[in-house]
Amino acid sequence: MTAATFTGNETTAETPAARRNRRRRFSLARAILHTFLIATCIVFIAPVLYALYTSLRPYADTAKHGYVSIGGHYNFTNFSNAWSEADLPLYFKNSAIITIPALLITLWLASMAAFVLARHSFKFNLLMLMIFTAGNLLPQQAIITPLYKLYITIPLPSFLSDSGHLDDSFFGLILIHVAFQTGFCVFVLSNFMRTVPNEITEAARVDGASEWRQYWQVVLPLCRPALAALATLEFTWIYNDFFWATVLMQTGSNRPITAALNNLTGQFFTDNNLISAASMIVAVPTLVVFFALQKQFVSGLTLGANKG
Repeated sequence: MTAATFTGNETTAETPAARRNRRRRFSLARAILHTFLIATCIVFIAPVLYALYTSLRPYADTAKHGYVSIGGHYNFTNFSNAWSEADLPLYFKNSAIITIPALLITLWLASMAAFVLARHSFKFNLLMLMIFTAGNLLPQQAIITPLYKLYITIPLPSFLSDSGHLDDSFFGLILIHVAFQTGFCVFVLSNFMRTVPNEITEAARVDGASEWRQYWQVVLPLCRPALAALATLEFTWIYNDFFWATVLMQTGSNRPITAALNNLTGQFFTDNNLISAASMIVAVPTLVVFFALQKQFVSGLTLGANKG
């Protein structure tokens, strides 16, 4: 039987040859798409696999046969040496002190700002959203000089900073991450909150719910997918920060885990196998967070994909 296509009131029979050509074009497009996706995956995964392979080899083997070689001994000695020599537990604790409060404060402030911008109409609504968004376009390196001078002059009590200033303190690093990450979160959450039907908050308002209760008990629970997606991204960005960690934190024992990798480099000799093993260990927390929030992360990224 031949397939038929309907155009208005006319019926046009599709010949077998036309159907084969259509399937051939469709198959070719899928083949090109899959080839592109596979190549992209290889580009991103290859360095990680190479670092993992290098971390399993002792330095003597790579010095003898080269880094791009097969054979020799494979073990986990580099992992144990990196854990002890770089004092990774201490720096993991420092990263937790910086990342967790910065993440929670960022999402909390961004969700409140997004609630006001998305659920209330006022004169400067759009202007405020543009200001939040424009903050993401400012290169961090462009303000390092005035920001550093500001950090070394603003005093802090001794229980917040050993130096007595914002500079060289956990509080200072948390503050800079909150300042730079809030704008992006406000932009994402405000767009998501606009998809929540107004009837929901109006019904809560009729029942006597205050603005805070509408935010905390009505709108915020509906934003769980968006919050999970943002939490995954923000955790990765804040945890992986190296720039601010080295500029604003002078005390080596207070630096986060990314800056600790620099302790494994020597003045005249660097064991790249050891650094590769340490890098694999450092990457574990981001993987744990991603897999823990994977379901919500994917649903948060695909929100609105099926809406007309």
